[in-house]
Amino acid sequence: MLLRVLFLIGLSFVAGISEAFAEWSVTANGNIFYTDDVALFSATRRSGIDGDPSQPVLDVTRTGLGSDMVFEPGFLISNSITTGLGRTVFSIKPQGFIFAVNPEWSQASVAVEALHSFTPNTAIRLRYFTAPDQLLGNSEVSRAEPEVFANERVTSHIGYMRFEQRLSDNWELRFQGRFGKRVYNDTFARRNTTFWTIGPHLFWRATEHLRLFAGYHYERGLANGRHELDAEEDASYVHHFVAVGLDAELMPHLELELDFHYERNNWTSGLLEDERNGEHENIFQGTGRLLYQVTDRTSLTLFVQRANRRVNVHQTVDHNTNIGIGAIHRF
Repeated sequence: MLLRVLFLIGLSFVAGISEAFAEWSVTANGNIFYTDDVALFSATRRSGIDGDPSQPVLDVTRTGLGSDMVFEPGFLISNSITTGLGRTVFSIKPQGFIFAVNPEWSQASVAVEALHSFTPNTAIRLRYFTAPDQLLGNSEVSRAEPEVFANERVTSHIGYMRFEQRLSDNWELRFQGRFGKRVYNDTFARRNTTFWTIGPHLFWRATEHLRLFAGYHYERGLANGRHELDAEEDASYVHHFVAVGLDAELMPHLELELDFHYERNNWTSGLLEDERNGEHENIFQGTGRLLYQVTDRTSLTLFVQRANRRVNVHQTVDHNTNIGIGAIHRF
């Protein structure tokens, strides 16, 4: 099925190239955030119904590292092509997190996407996302005495495929699948994880100025450690993600976006010496964004995010609050 879809999109591009109408679009945005935990900022920012909610395993020793100011630049460059087989939008979105006080936590990511609309009501979205060499913190290498710690880094490769179907003027159903790989530096290679995700999203336009949505993801992650009896750790998991939210036009030129989600990570390790054996993690997160349309091309934004994470094996709760302001300009 996937090969057939890719073939149709490619055929749409090749067959209609001589008669296609191409339109380039460039949008730049920049946000400045205050965060009270540098170790949790990236996981909180990327978590969402259209983001990467199943971030790498976080150890308590890596959190609570203090506050920082973070600059988040980003660009969206897109090109649309219309042919007899529909309209295709190709885009690339590079993004960065630049930490002022803790520059070693700075990182970059990029997403490449193709959105093909077969009809005004039916579309498919294909996306590849990667975040290379992301620092996760100074982690325990093993539980042997004396304890040994080292910097832990991970590179994420994720492919998305999402079907989007408009059911009526007010209802839209989306069904998303993901397949990905998280590759750690050699010291933590036992945590290398292959995962897949499925789940539906439902959108309802309640009024002309209010849209509600809900979504669920099920994800299964399998780590290399499950095959290594001497690794003392298996980071394999089952991930449940539930999100609800709204987009509301409060007044002309002013929009409010709110979403709340709950995550449950159940560790599936069968290693008797693994501290995650039979344990789980609960995450509650809320995000609010105000967007004010200054001109047809320029908007100002205000962000507030709050996340609570609890791993029952440690009986502790990690909090993360991010507050930011930003601007968006379309060239």
